[in-house]
Amino acid sequence: MTAINQVLVVEDEEVIRNALRRLLERHDYQVSEAGTVKESLEKYDMDNFDVIISDLRLPGAPGTDLIKATKTPVLIMTSYSSIRSAIDSMKMGAVDYIAKPFEHNEIIETVAKIIREHGKALKPASNDDDHEPPVHGMIGSCPQMMELFRRIRKVAQTNSTVLINGESGTGKELVARAIHNLSTRHGQEMISVNCAAIPENLIESELFGHEKGAFTGATATRTGLVEAANSSTLFLDEIGELPLEAQARLLRVLQENEIRKVGSVQSKKVDVRLVVATHRDLKQLVVDGNFREDLYYRINVMTLLIPPLRDRGNDILELADAILQRTCTRLKTPMMEFSDGASRAIANYAWPGNVRELENAIERAVVLAEGKEIAEELLAIDNEAGEAALELNEPIPAAVTEPIEELSLEDYFQRFVLEHQDSMNETQLAKKLGISRKCLWERRQRFGIPRKKKQAV
Repeated sequence: MTAINQVLVVEDEEVIRNALRRLLERHDYQVSEAGTVKESLEKYDMDNFDVIISDLRLPGAPGTDLIKATKTPVLIMTSYSSIRSAIDSMKMGAVDYIAKPFEHNEIIETVAKIIREHGKALKPASNDDDHEPPVHGMIGSCPQMMELFRRIRKVAQTNSTVLINGESGTGKELVARAIHNLSTRHGQEMISVNCAAIPENLIESELFGHEKGAFTGATATRTGLVEAANSSTLFLDEIGELPLEAQARLLRVLQENEIRKVGSVQSKKVDVRLVVATHRDLKQLVVDGNFREDLYYRINVMTLLIPPLRDRGNDILELADAILQRTCTRLKTPMMEFSDGASRAIANYAWPGNVRELENAIERAVVLAEGKEIAEELLAIDNEAGEAALELNEPIPAAVTEPIEELSLEDYFQRFVLEHQDSMNETQLAKKLGISRKCLWERRQRFGIPRKKKQAV
């Protein structure tokens, strides 16, 4: 059995400590916690850990006091990200230094590096190769995409129902196919159904099949798509468009593992792994009476959230370059490149249609280009129209798409700010999060969380 690395987190702010513990545990580290240096020394044998992660400024003694108390490497984290505090920590023997707020992949990579280069050299129990994206055709190295890739690998090994949330054009079917290809069912063909593309009066027949004479036009017995997916994976895209009657039948499949064709009195057992996707807020559909609550809880077992393109940072340009090369190859044109203006336009545009819109814009530009460089105007990007379209997208609330025990540090930040900004000012929020006001402002800008405007008296 592979040994699991032991990590001690010393942080007096509970919200940061909890988020960090959950993040590390999701990467198969065993985590112990303390709020002060004194508590750490009283509760634990410091030499039993592989890494100690400690805040610099703690009540009582500073985190650097732990350096003298153990041979275990100490990683210092602080919101006071000045050169002076970094130098002082390193001079005192800290193995490394990381400034708040940090990206969750940054802290995971730093911890892995410390364990690799110092001390016991044990690896986390996970055998996943986080550097090899599991989704064919999906490019991304931002923290949100790395987390998505990690979860895809994990859920693919189970038989659990998976709910994929994401805006239109983010690649929900690519994710579903990756789950199928990495599962034990990969030898069978995955059956894909777009619930929004089938007429409402035919969807039950399409999904569950029908007997001859079951209705006008049913001239022969037909096998439904659920039965066709027996021993394989059934992917239902846009499940929020499924009529209530079909939802009741689907619930029976999930509860009893059996189907009954339209017009039949006999049921048949099936072994189907269900993966569903939507860009809509299913919880709100339940409230509005348009989606069965019992079905919602049945499909909301494992949730994957695909981030919109505008939240993926440098992934946009990396993805655009890959799409450009692929498009040039497909259209058999000479290889092209983006002008500086085109690259800036791509990076600054909100992309309400996400990857699908980016692909269309690039293909149009390749067709119209007369040289080897794609100019900004060929992309035909309308920033004002993009922002207006973005406002029409239905948001997916964090409470629906991300169970609280699975929150990353970024998710924790957003949740905390949204829940407490009415009762705390900016100084109090920043202090509670363990960051500076400047960092709080930068994070608001990045995640699109505007400050609440004071009501006029």
